[in-house]
Amino acid sequence: MSTNSNLISGETFTFQDKLNISIVSLSDDEINEKYKKGEIRIVTEQARYPLDSIPTMLQTNKYILDPEYQRRKRWDKVRKSRLIESFVMNVPIPPIFLYEIDYSIYEVMDGQQRLTAIYDFYTGKFNLEGLQYWQELNGRNYQNLPEQIRKGIDRRYLSSIILLQETAKSKEEAENLKQIVFERLNSGGEKLTPQEIRNALYNGKFNQVCIRLAQNDYFRKMWQLPLESEREEELLKSEAYKKMEDVELVLRFFAYRHIYNLKSPVEKFLDEYLKQANNYPDETITNLENLFNETIDLIYSIFTDSAFFLPENEKRRYTLPAKIIYDSMMQAFANNVSYKKIFIKNKTAIKQNLFLRRESLYIKEKDNRPLFDARYIGRKDVEARIEYIHNFLQGYIK
Repeated sequence: MSTNSNLISGETFTFQDKLNISIVSLSDDEINEKYKKGEIRIVTEQARYPLDSIPTMLQTNKYILDPEYQRRKRWDKVRKSRLIESFVMNVPIPPIFLYEIDYSIYEVMDGQQRLTAIYDFYTGKFNLEGLQYWQELNGRNYQNLPEQIRKGIDRRYLSSIILLQETAKSKEEAENLKQIVFERLNSGGEKLTPQEIRNALYNGKFNQVCIRLAQNDYFRKMWQLPLESEREEELLKSEAYKKMEDVELVLRFFAYRHIYNLKSPVEKFLDEYLKQANNYPDETITNLENLFNETIDLIYSIFTDSAFFLPENEKRRYTLPAKIIYDSMMQAFANNVSYKKIFIKNKTAIKQNLFLRRESLYIKEKDNRPLFDARYIGRKDVEARIEYIHNFLQGYIK
């Protein structure tokens, strides 16, 4: 299937896998003049906050903990506890980075996890656990710590570096500079996943739709993800959730509707699609959102939790979902979602027979290799898998 004739009005995407690099040549005098003008230069100041002042500080609503470009929370109780242990031991803690979006109003660019851990500790939201050097404090919270330990923590400080409002001359420049700084801050330490980087650098209305759609209960059940209604502790047990892999799966569904454009690594393909989709008309985005939910509901109605498992064979029985099934099944069913009633009526036969024709589960022209094999993820391989499921479904359409 080289094209998708089921595209929605306004759903356009053109991807050229070409590097657009223009080499700028300036003289030394021109470079010096650029520097003197302060082009792309950050204006900062520093501050120190006593730890016991942080809960009150965050309650003022002057500090935005979760700007759109931030990652999801990743810290569990053990990691929060070890931050507190570091304060007990007076271990130096890296500064947090704030961006002044208005006078005395700040976005937390880097340090969300540390600030949240401190706030939660002072407000009694967790007891210390998993401590390495002060194990005798395990099970305690701030309120029932020994007095000297509590006073010792209170006199510690958290440093900050503030990017002042004067850094940018316009809203657009501010957004660009925040993204540059965020990217540089996160180039070391805990490596960001591709989707976390997209969330930071290409956030927009379509990115927010993908985040919202990832909360679909059927989608989460089919990917064995904790439901969004679960307590935070349960969500944080899922590496896929913490790294926003669920959001990337939603994005893949929309981008793969343009699979004929895939000419490079999937990461670049998804990057470029998201950038363009952020500019889709609102009506197009609403229609795509409805299509995703309808497709998920239809597939769950037929296959329930095991929808995206690889077909069983004599050697192996699969118990985890796979992207190569998800990608192809979602596209094939989305392109035929108007036949939902017919598919639901024949759901038992569809579930039993989809991967039953074993002679068809191979790409004949290439050494008879398996059709559904995760080693083969190129455009033609994906198209062949979509076509296989699409042709299978046609047998039920009368």
